[in-house]
Order: sequence, then structure tokens, then C-alpha cells
Amino acid sequence: MLTDMQVIVRLLLAVVLSGLIGLERQFHKRTAGLRTHILVSLGSCLIMLTSLYVFDIYSSKVPLDPTRIAAGVITGIGFLGAGTIIRDREGIRGLTTAASLWAVAGIGMAVGCGFYVGAVFTSVLVLVVLFFLRYIENIVFDEQKKAK
Repeated sequence: MLTDMQVIVRLLLAVVLSGLIGLERQFHKRTAGLRTHILVSLGSCLIMLTSLYVFDIYSSKVPLDPTRIAAGVITGIGFLGAGTIIRDREGIRGLTTAASLWAVAGIGMAVGCGFYVGAVFTSVLVLVVLFFLRYIENIVFDEQKKAK
């Protein structure tokens, strides 16, 4: 059984990690920014904590599978992510934001079940993708435009 302090630390870590990713999205004026990313991760973390809590209480009485709740979270985040995707004359926008929401849901779930290394390293990788690969894409695509 987790202590109250462990629960609080996990929830705060989910806020910090997803907040960094949300800041990048907010900075680039995307549809889902700081608050949305934090709320998705925080909710996912709480769902995992609740799943672990219920498993601890009832596993000796009823056969439970705590991973079933996690699967439901991933499905639900898919619907939320779909709301950030916009198709217009210029093409499709919002795919990266939808993917980042899915990623912070996973980060929140990892923190919730105590998989800190996975959560922190994934957060770093997501930030690398969002910050640095944007510049590489711009350089490559600018060169391609100039070549035409």
C-alpha cells in the first residue's frame, strides 16, 4: 500500500514532467497547451494510482487485473487527441499535439505505477522530439524547397 506522501510525490512528478511538455506546446501556440497536458497526465497518474490502490485492497478477495484500467486510459486519450486534429485546405494539423497528449498520458501512468526512470526518460525524449526535431525538419524542408 502506498503512503500518502508517495501518492503526493507521484502526482507532483506527473505535473512537472507533463508541464514541461505542455510548455513547449503552449509556446508554439498549439491547441492543447500547458494546462491540457498537465491535466491529461495528472488524470492518468491518478487512474493508475487508483488501479493500484484497488488491486491492493481487493486482490486477495477478487481476481483483478490492474492493467485493464490502463488500457481504458489509452483508448480514452485517443478520443481526446482526435479533438486536437484539424483538417483544412492546407492539410492536417494537430497530429503532433495529439501524439504529445498520448505520450503524457503514458508518462502519467508510468509515474502512477512508480516507473520513474521510464517516465523521466520518456519526458526527455518527447522534449527532444518537440524542440530539436522541429529545427531539423525546418532545415531539411527549407533545403528541399530551395532545390525545387
